[in-house]
Amino acid sequence: MTALNQVLYTAHATSKGGRTGEAKSDDGKLSVTLSTPKELGGNGGEGTNPEQLFAAGYSACFMGALQLVASQQQAKLPADSTIDAAISIGPIDQGFGIAAKLTVNLTGMDKAQAEKLVNDAHQVCPYSNATRNNIDVTLAVNV
Repeated sequence: MTALNQVLYTAHATSKGGRTGEAKSDDGKLSVTLSTPKELGGNGGEGTNPEQLFAAGYSACFMGALQLVASQQQAKLPADSTIDAAISIGPIDQGFGIAAKLTVNLTGMDKAQAEKLVNDAHQVCPYSNATRNNIDVTLAVNV
């Protein structure tokens, strides 16, 4: 396990009711209703779910890491760059597990440069570091 050298920020959120409850941040900026997808035996209600929240967090964090490494390498990312995160859930030997696929869309960029930036971002992104050797993470690059 790698310890933090310094804590720069700590987010706080509280959940109640599990997958059919709610989650709120301590500062009130996040307040979501949770519902279980039909594929997981739920009613597919109006709320979001932990996998969607993870997908949003991972894709946003990875974009930040991509912007950082691009800046360090004096590379210009396309203005319309996006990252599509797909977080899958399913049974594993003990309980359930998740897998992630990040599709990084860098339209018009040189393929080799785009792949290098994505691989470098994967080394510095906090979500990538947290998931490395814990879940399957697949990276795809579209140019």
